[in-house]
Amino acid sequence: MTDSAAPASSPSHDTRHEAARHVDHDLHPQLHRERAHHDRCRAALAAMVAGAQEQVVIGEDVSASGADAEVLGRRLRSHAKALRELPEGPLFFGRLDFGDEGPGAGLGGLHIGRLRIGEHPAAPPLVVDWRAPVSRAFYQASAGDPQGVVVRRRFGWAPGSRGDSADLTGFEDEHLGARAGEGPATSRPAAAPSALLAQEIERPRVGPMRDIAATIQPEQDDLVRGGLGDTVCVQGAPGTGKTAVGLHRAAYLLYTHPQRIHRGGLLVLGPHRAFLSYIAEVLPSLGETGVRQSTLHDEIARHPVTGTDSDLAAGVKHDARMAEVLRRALHARVSADRATGLVIAEDSYRWRVTRDELAAIVAGVRAEEPPYAIGRERVRARIVRRIQDQAERRAGPRPASWVRRVERARVVSACVEAVWPKVRPEEIVAELFIDREALASAAEGLLDPAEQASLRPPRPPRSWKSVRWTAADQVLLDEVAGLIDHPEGYGHVVVDEAQDLSPMECRAIARRVRFGSLTVLGDLAQGTTPWAARSWPVQMAHLGRPGAPVVPLTTGFRVPAAVAGLANRLLAHLDVDVPPARSLRTDGELRLRRADGDLLTAVTDAVREALGREGSVGVVTADAHTDGVRRALAAAGIATSGPETTADRVTVVPASVVKGLEYDHVVAVEPAAIAETRPRGLHRLYVVLTRAVSRLDVVYARGLPWEEAEGLPI
Repeated sequence: MTDSAAPASSPSHDTRHEAARHVDHDLHPQLHRERAHHDRCRAALAAMVAGAQEQVVIGEDVSASGADAEVLGRRLRSHAKALRELPEGPLFFGRLDFGDEGPGAGLGGLHIGRLRIGEHPAAPPLVVDWRAPVSRAFYQASAGDPQGVVVRRRFGWAPGSRGDSADLTGFEDEHLGARAGEGPATSRPAAAPSALLAQEIERPRVGPMRDIAATIQPEQDDLVRGGLGDTVCVQGAPGTGKTAVGLHRAAYLLYTHPQRIHRGGLLVLGPHRAFLSYIAEVLPSLGETGVRQSTLHDEIARHPVTGTDSDLAAGVKHDARMAEVLRRALHARVSADRATGLVIAEDSYRWRVTRDELAAIVAGVRAEEPPYAIGRERVRARIVRRIQDQAERRAGPRPASWVRRVERARVVSACVEAVWPKVRPEEIVAELFIDREALASAAEGLLDPAEQASLRPPRPPRSWKSVRWTAADQVLLDEVAGLIDHPEGYGHVVVDEAQDLSPMECRAIARRVRFGSLTVLGDLAQGTTPWAARSWPVQMAHLGRPGAPVVPLTTGFRVPAAVAGLANRLLAHLDVDVPPARSLRTDGELRLRRADGDLLTAVTDAVREALGREGSVGVVTADAHTDGVRRALAAAGIATSGPETTADRVTVVPASVVKGLEYDHVVAVEPAAIAETRPRGLHRLYVVLTRAVSRLDVVYARGLPWEEAEGLPI
C-alpha cells in the first residue's frame, strides 16, 4: 500500500503519476518535519566540513614520528578534501521505519543518503550511508520479505535541486510490515509501483550521468554489494544500468574496504574520453574522489600514435597469438652460447665460472619462467653466488661489501649482458617489423606468410627510434613490457564496454589486476570492433578470470519499450547469444520519419521539434556524415556541441563514439549508412537505436536496415 504527499505547487507533467501528486493535508506536517530534518542535516554537514579542516590544522602539530605524522596528515587532508568537494544536492532520498521485531528492531527511523551525516561521532546518525549494511533493506525489502521494515519512504525533490530544503516537494510511503497490534503484512494489499521511483528514472537526462543511489533495484543491489575478491561479468542489455552498477560497486568497495582498495588503487576503464566525461561526476556525487578514471589506451600508451595499420595488420596485432610471438622474440635474446665463462682476479686468487656452469645457470633460470628483468638479476645473483662459494671455501665468509663489489664488477656485468641482455620493449617489437628472419622464427607455426607480411611496413624503419607507432602497437609494447617486468597492479578494476576489447587488450588489463578483482560490464550485442567478443567465457579467460560468473541484466529502466522493441528486431542478425531487452518503460515515443526531399532538412526539422520539449538532444550519424549534419544545423541557427562537452542542448555524435552515452531525444540519421559501416555495422546501429531515454526519431531517405537485414554484412 502506498501513501503520497506533495504540496499543491509540486511540478508534474504526467498523469500516470497521479498517486505521487495526491495532496493529503493530514500528511503536510510530516513534510514540514522532513524539511526541518534536512535543515538539521545541512547544518551538521557544514560542521563536519569545518571539523575536518580543523583536524588538518591540529594534525600538523601532532607529536609522532615523521612517517606517522605524514600518513596521518595525508589521511586527514584527503578526508577534508572529499567533504569540501561534495557536489551540492539533497542529503537524503529515502527513509526506513523499522518495527519492534526483525533485523532492524530498535533502530526506529533511519534516513538514507549518499553519505553518513552526524552531529557527533558517538551519536546516532542523522543520515545513514546508502552503502551501510542496514541500508540494504531500502533496496531489498518487499511485502513478501519486509526484513523488519514497516515503512519505506521515498522522497521527491525538485529537478536540479542544489539541496535547498524547500525543494523537498513530496514523499511516498510503502507499508511493508505490520505495525504493533495489526495483522501480518501479507494481509495488506500489494504495494503499487513507486511513482516517485518511476519519475526519478524517467527524469530528463540533461548534462553528465547521474548516480542511481536512490533507484537501485534488487538485482542491481546484489551486484553492487559483491565481495572485494569477487570477479563478476555483467551482460547487460541496453538501459539496464550496467555502467551505473559498476560505478556504484566501486563506491561500495571503497566504503567497505577503504584501506585495501586505497593501498592497491581502483581503476575505472571506459571506451573513450567522451564516455569518461559523461560518467565523471558519478563517483564524486557519492563522496568518492580518489578513483582513477581512464581509457585503456591512456593506461598503456608509451609513444604518440603517428602511424596507421591496415585492417589485416591491426587484426593480427590484437590477436592472442601475438603474445606467444612476442614471448619467443624476447627470449630469443637469451643464450649462454655468447659467453665463454668469466674469471675474477683477487690478489693471487682466480675465481672462475666456466661456460658449462653459465649454461646451467641460464637454463635453470629460464625453467623458472620469471619476468625477463627478474630472470636477468637471478642470473647475476647466481654467478656471484658461485664466485662467493669459491672464495669462502678458501678464505671464509665474505662481507656484504665484498659481495656488492663483485656484483658491480665489469666482468660480471659483461657476462650477464652477453647471456641475458638488457632490452627495451621497443627494441623487441621493432625487430619484428625490421628483421624478416626474426619475425619468421618467432611466428613459426603461429602466423601465416600473409599475416607476417602485414606486420612489415612498406618502408621498414632502420631502428626502433624511427618507428611510426600505431594504436595497435601500444598493446604489443605493453605485452613486452609485462614480459620484462610486471606492472603495478590495482586492487579493483571496473571495465566498461568490455565486449569491444581484443584478446591482447584483455591481457593488458589482466596484468594490472593480478592480485585484485574485476567488474566486467558489457553487452555482446553492442560489440563493434573487428575483434569484439562473441562469448563471455572466452573473453573472461583472456582477462585472466576463467570461470568467473556471468550475470545477465535484461530488465531495462532507461530505454522505452517501443524503442527496445525496435532494437530487438536486429538481435537475430547479430550472431551473438543474448536475450532480448525487456523494458519497464511504457512511456516514450518512436517515430520513423522518411525524408521525401532533402535528408538534412528533415534532420533539422526533427531537431527543432525535439528542442520544443524538455531534455537533451543527441543527433547520431554515420561518422562520415557528422560534419555535414553539424554544418546544416549551424546554418539553421541551431547551436551544437561535440560528444565531450555539454555546452549546448544539441549534441552531434558520430556513431562510433555514442556507445555508453544517453540522450532524452535521439535523432538517428540514415540508419542504412550506419549499418554499412565496417566492421559490424548492424551492431553499431543497434547501439545507436538504444541511446534514447524518452524519444527516438529515425530520419531516413533509404531503406530501413531491420527490414533488409539479411542482405547486409554483419
